[in-house]
Amino acid sequence: MYRKLSLFTRANYARNEPRSSSERLLRHLSTAVERLGFSNPNEHRVDDDSSHTSADINPRAGFNGNEVSVRTQQSQSSWSRNLNSNSDYWTSSDYNRNGWHSGNNEVEETLGEFDSYCENYLLKKAIESMESLENMGHVVDLPRLLRLVRLCGEEHLSLEDNLLREAKVSLQGKIRAWAHHSDANYLKYYTDLVIEEFDAFCRQGNVKKALYTMDTLASLSHPVDLARLMRLAKLCGEVEASQEAKFVHGKIISLGCGLDVSSYHVLIEMYSNCGMMNEASSVFEEMREKTLETWCVMIRCLAKNGLGEDAIDMFTRFKKNQGNKPDGGLFRGVFYACGLLGDVDEGLLHFVSMSKDYGIVPTMEDYVSVVEMLALPGLLDEALAFVERMPMEPNVDVWETLMNLSRVHGDLELGDRCAEIVKELDPTRLNQQARDGYLPVKASDVEKASLKKRSGIHGLGRISNSRTHEYRAGDTNLPENDELLQILRNLRTHMVERGYVCQTKLALHDVDEESKENALLAHSERIAFARALLNTPPRNQFTIMKNLRVCIDCHNAFKIMADIVGRPVIMRDAKRFHHLKDGACSCKDYW
Repeated sequence: MYRKLSLFTRANYARNEPRSSSERLLRHLSTAVERLGFSNPNEHRVDDDSSHTSADINPRAGFNGNEVSVRTQQSQSSWSRNLNSNSDYWTSSDYNRNGWHSGNNEVEETLGEFDSYCENYLLKKAIESMESLENMGHVVDLPRLLRLVRLCGEEHLSLEDNLLREAKVSLQGKIRAWAHHSDANYLKYYTDLVIEEFDAFCRQGNVKKALYTMDTLASLSHPVDLARLMRLAKLCGEVEASQEAKFVHGKIISLGCGLDVSSYHVLIEMYSNCGMMNEASSVFEEMREKTLETWCVMIRCLAKNGLGEDAIDMFTRFKKNQGNKPDGGLFRGVFYACGLLGDVDEGLLHFVSMSKDYGIVPTMEDYVSVVEMLALPGLLDEALAFVERMPMEPNVDVWETLMNLSRVHGDLELGDRCAEIVKELDPTRLNQQARDGYLPVKASDVEKASLKKRSGIHGLGRISNSRTHEYRAGDTNLPENDELLQILRNLRTHMVERGYVCQTKLALHDVDEESKENALLAHSERIAFARALLNTPPRNQFTIMKNLRVCIDCHNAFKIMADIVGRPVIMRDAKRFHHLKDGACSCKDYW
């Protein structure tokens, strides 16, 4: 009974007079045990309240390494937060709480081992030490629990998935118990530390660790506020974390507070960036108030996901609503959708309609959008003719857009001519890559690639319905390598029957045709496709992420493979989403 009593704070018994016979019995029992001289590692000492000042209640007072008595008799020594190059790292030293340094050498030795295991990222050993401490009757303190639960969120831990899940659930339960029985000031202090850690992970772009920290805050009875959830939702979209996006959206709904229009826009763009347009459309439809910006966001999101026809239909729906009048931004979204569809005639009709039907005077930004619309499907001559007929002098944005798309479609001569004009108008627009005739790498693309690496979500290939998997072209070290290649060979046999012809010219090695076909068969996205067939439920959709642009042969192969297996497939390459279904791709073969 004494051991059970020692798990809870006894200051409550000492501060107030017992209100019932059972409370008086518990108080007398605990006092009697103390007088008999029994020792216990979880023993509590009760001091006179009159000897404490307001400074004693502040848990930050214990950061100087000296023991401080507080009203609940929770004393602590140093708890330091050290910053390493990547993120905040918590360490504890000589943590003295509830009389644990009471001469029990076995407990102190095990605590030292626990701290050492945590410092060396030995999660399994740390969990075993925690279990040993509990068997001794010792309750692991809250800071150490927080440290251990954070260790569970680290990557490359040598612990099986089911054991890791069990450890997380167990730790969250222990933290909830601490939150229920701890002093409010003490609990608030460590809750504030976890909130700071959550903010740090969001700044770093580490979605995975931010989500673990959010679970810890929930265990501490502190739900994350709406502003932080919206920041995390935006981050999920930037790193294309589809499953995490659904989780964050669920947390936002659970708050039960009304969202403003801008918050709905964040959710729509989050799902759009993850290639989940069904979910984005659901968010759009549930909005009671839709502004002009809302329609523009939805049209552009549909177009970016290759759903150009749906984007045009959305624009038509907008115009049918009474009192709706489009602006230039909405038309620019329509131009982009028409360019992806290759339907430039309809796009030009909309361009004429801007001024004729709505009195909108086209700006330079509108002209840039029309040039992009014409050049995207490869109509470079028409794009150049449009530029030459412009009623105003084209600026550097017009020529830079035409330069880049000319080089995409292989018209190097036109690209070089545009580069010369860009150099005359604004030499700073041309980096060394652009001067050498290559497509310039945008700083935003570099930052986005860096953000994805920091997110902890996915690598080269990702199957959204399961854990992260990474594949490289020609990798023969996978344990199921033979099985995966056999699936791809069987699929190739059916593909040939449907008219598939392997484009071996894309294999640049000087080898025979059969070796080239095998090299293309072992591309990373195809290996990920085969892996998804093995590890996702039948008929379910799955997503594959690729860090480079998909090659023409793999794109053609994916359209046929998805149709053969009867599975809708989303493939995200370095530039866009490809929604593959029924032998066709949403990009209409323009990418």
